[in-house]
Amino acid sequence: MSNYLNRPNSVAAATRERIRGAIDELGFVRNAGAALMRSGRARTIGLVVLDVANPFFTELARGAEEVAREHELLVILCNSDEDREKEERYLEVLEEQRVLGVLISAVDNGTSKIDWLRQRNTSVVLVESARANYCSVRADDIAGGELAAQHLISLGHRSLVFATASLTVRQYQERLAGVHRAMARHGLPPEALTVIEQGVKGNTSDGRLIGDRLLATGTLPGTGIVCGNDLVALGLTAVLLRAGVRIPHDVSVVGYDDIELAEQSALALTTIAQPKQNMGRTATQLLIEEAQNSKRHAHQQIVFQPELVVRESTGPAPAASPPTRARRTATASST
Repeated sequence: MSNYLNRPNSVAAATRERIRGAIDELGFVRNAGAALMRSGRARTIGLVVLDVANPFFTELARGAEEVAREHELLVILCNSDEDREKEERYLEVLEEQRVLGVLISAVDNGTSKIDWLRQRNTSVVLVESARANYCSVRADDIAGGELAAQHLISLGHRSLVFATASLTVRQYQERLAGVHRAMARHGLPPEALTVIEQGVKGNTSDGRLIGDRLLATGTLPGTGIVCGNDLVALGLTAVLLRAGVRIPHDVSVVGYDDIELAEQSALALTTIAQPKQNMGRTATQLLIEEAQNSKRHAHQQIVFQPELVVRESTGPAPAASPPTRARRTATASST
């Protein structure tokens, strides 16, 4: 019984079924308080994410929950809202609850609270970032940015825009670096790229504001736009389409993450896919392995490769600039 309750994967499947049947028949309920007193750790793990409203983290959490359920664990989801003080308070609360370990997409990869958890023998796995002596799971964002720009360049686009939330976020920095790398490989000068930053959270509101800024210039600075994520891309395309800019005939747009809305939007979005659920599953498996065998556990830094998903929002570069009249009308109506 003890192995079934505390290390279910160490028990044969047939034995697990017999024990589960007996538990159901007897109406047995595990005493979590007593288990905590014996082991020092609860049957829960913490998952701290930057923005629970972002579908990327919803899919990541789904993958984490799948593996946790296999190990009879529960996931406590915490939304830092990209606020370092809020993030640190969540980490304190999770430690107070004596969770088995913490998965975290950190506001600041150098936060001292992460080291503080480790000093208290709480396992930590980083998601979307990496540090020495920590397990981590992330995607190769430089390669992803390069894929996005390469796709546009292959379609004949020679003037690009990188539209993103704040470049203080590492992922956006690396995606921009990938765009630069693709441009350099194809002989495009740095001035062929316009970078527009707007907001912090990288949501559709930021995308709409970026769209308004692009229209206010009177002439779009590029025919191919790479966005920091899908939400920005969806907000931006909504503004451009309302303004009469034809996508992809006048301008092509590439998102990043491949959230569900990217495919289901009225104009299906070309994007860079990350294996979100697999990242969550892998991170949780690493966390459980470390928590159960911390002395012999070897830290791993897992890097997934992104993939280009081509849909309706990209096409050949236009022979001429987008219609000026539509842009001027949109600019006037948005003020």
